[in-house]
Amino acid sequence: MRRLIIVSNRLPLTVSKRKGELVFTRSAGGLATGLGSIYRDFESIWVGWPGISKDELSPSEEQEISAKLKEEGFYPVFLTHDDVGLYYYGFCNKTIWPLFHYFYLYMEYDDASYEAYRRINQKFCEKVLEIARDEDLIWVHDYHLMLLPEMLKKSMEDVVVGFFLHIPFPAFEVYRLLPTRVEILKGLLGADLIGFHIYDYVLHFLNSVTYLLGYEHTMGEIEVGNRIVKVDSFPMGIDYERFASSIENRRVQRELRRLKRQLDGKKLLLSVDRLDYTKGILHRLEAYELFLERYPEYIEKVILLMVAVPTRTGMEHYMDLRREVEETVGRINGRFGTVGWTPIWYLYRSIPFETLCTLYNAADVALVTPLRDGMNLVAKEYIAAKDRTRDGVLVLSEFAGAAKEMGEAILVNPNDVLGLSEAIRAALEMPRDEKLERCASMQERLKRYTVKRWANDFVESLIKVERKLKGLVLMKVNRFILEDFAKRFADAEKRLLLLDYDGTLVPFAERPERALPDEELLRLLSGLSNVSTVVIISGRDRKVLEGWFGSLNVGLVAEHGAWIREPSGDWHLLEPVSNHWMEQIRPIMELFVDRTPGAFVEQKEFSLAWHYRRCDPKLGAVRARELKNTLSQLVFNLNLEVIEGNKVVEVRNANINKGRAAIHWVEKDAWDMIFSCGDDWTDEDMFSVLPDTAVTVKVGALTTQAKYVVESYADVRKMLESFLERVADES
Repeated sequence: MRRLIIVSNRLPLTVSKRKGELVFTRSAGGLATGLGSIYRDFESIWVGWPGISKDELSPSEEQEISAKLKEEGFYPVFLTHDDVGLYYYGFCNKTIWPLFHYFYLYMEYDDASYEAYRRINQKFCEKVLEIARDEDLIWVHDYHLMLLPEMLKKSMEDVVVGFFLHIPFPAFEVYRLLPTRVEILKGLLGADLIGFHIYDYVLHFLNSVTYLLGYEHTMGEIEVGNRIVKVDSFPMGIDYERFASSIENRRVQRELRRLKRQLDGKKLLLSVDRLDYTKGILHRLEAYELFLERYPEYIEKVILLMVAVPTRTGMEHYMDLRREVEETVGRINGRFGTVGWTPIWYLYRSIPFETLCTLYNAADVALVTPLRDGMNLVAKEYIAAKDRTRDGVLVLSEFAGAAKEMGEAILVNPNDVLGLSEAIRAALEMPRDEKLERCASMQERLKRYTVKRWANDFVESLIKVERKLKGLVLMKVNRFILEDFAKRFADAEKRLLLLDYDGTLVPFAERPERALPDEELLRLLSGLSNVSTVVIISGRDRKVLEGWFGSLNVGLVAEHGAWIREPSGDWHLLEPVSNHWMEQIRPIMELFVDRTPGAFVEQKEFSLAWHYRRCDPKLGAVRARELKNTLSQLVFNLNLEVIEGNKVVEVRNANINKGRAAIHWVEKDAWDMIFSCGDDWTDEDMFSVLPDTAVTVKVGALTTQAKYVVESYADVRKMLESFLERVADES
């Protein structure tokens, strides 16, 4: 049976001390409920903090907790008061929480808190590594552990890691404010599958990855070195049946009858939230006050029952919010209240499940209007708890993730206080048939996509990613494959090396002329040319290649195959080509240079290249697509071809490519070994024409006709160096 290791900030239980004795209390939260459904399919293990400070425990008590929890598949990570203060209350909730919810003015950042965050993530990593095996699936949860995926991947390269973020991922313009923005992205990209509640967050994440790291993506897949990271949306559901069947609970029925007597025919508006500044509670109160002011006929006929669940009670913004909420409630009750009627019933406390379901069933309208929320399950719980014969209207913020699924609700902008007050009136005056119809539609949807379905969908997607990765792992050049290549090279008598230059033998530079060959590379090529035929097949101009490699005994191919130079020979055209077309094409490219800061045109003898490596990544990609489309229409009847390389769009003669140049060299002799290496899709022409016995290697990208992949130019040099060493050892 496969093992699933779940890693979250908290375990699905809390350990506490009462009168010196350890007490273990189970959690009934949505995550614990959802993940419980997949325990049957996996040997599940859960890693997290047990909720009690390490400072309160003796070594023997730690051992007792660990032993007891291990029996149930729980592995605790013990944290001190200082850990919790800097990591949880510090970086997690003073930096990440406000920023990711667009309250960037509330964001506080200091190096000590981030260092604690990094250290605690490492502590979680060490705990996972104690128990993990290569065949395990690891599922990391939420913003507390965003560095953990990369840490796990560095220690266990073959383990499959999933990550799910339970809060919003902000737009790039907001995310970029984070000082450690790059480190967090790299941490997340250690995962093989990254999940968000809605597709908006997926797009925000992909944009941030493009802008800050320069990684491109296709259909939600990001190429990270020689790995593919899948990014997708998985909207979290609820335990539908638990809420739908709550009306059958005798305690709920009893409390419901009592509440109906207290309401005495008045309409009930319900608000249930943690007392958090992201929930829009003050805006909601202002809208209710405006509603009573504009529609006095509802005075003494409606009650707002506001449940505010305490959270992060020691933090300044939360203490200020509580004071403001209570002052506002007092003002509204004082302004509109009468002897027999209080406009707002305010409860500042947690309430049990049965009471919550009673309120859901009794409420005529639920006001779920956060300023920003990852999903918001209260909206789903309210609709699920409604008996088919009981009507109710959901007023829902368009900035909650749930709004993407619950279009039958009255959607509002919570910042528009007037609009929200009008939504309250519309909800109260909606015809009963319409209420029942809207509610039924949402219930059908919630019934299908429950929290159990969410958990299963994510794990199934993780397994699909794993299957794809297993296919790719076979292509990665590991040390055993490298040894085999070196042996084949040493055993061969006639060896041909066909090597691309930029991105393959050297890293990319902002401008092409700066990607000069270093002394190490020149030494390596010189040594290889003494024992094999070395050919550099590049898109570079022949004058540049001559200047860099003319003194070496290597073959050269310029402009993707237009020009060829035999070792120590002269340049000649592979076949007659023309460059008269450049007069028509260059002005078009120059126009796109003017529209794209950082772009420039490189003119070669028989090709034109439009470079955008120095541009804003998003703008450069957009302009490149526009230019390619424009040029493709212009060159349709000119026997020209528009090709797209790594941050470059190039126009060349259609009958010139690296494949034809490669054939020129392959047909020269009966080679015992052919080794070919390149980094972009122009090299695919070369890979496609080589015989099956050839060793073909792609740098970076995984979508390729090559048989193997490596991560960078450094890996290519390592391979070539191993060839020389093996020949030297056997000579």
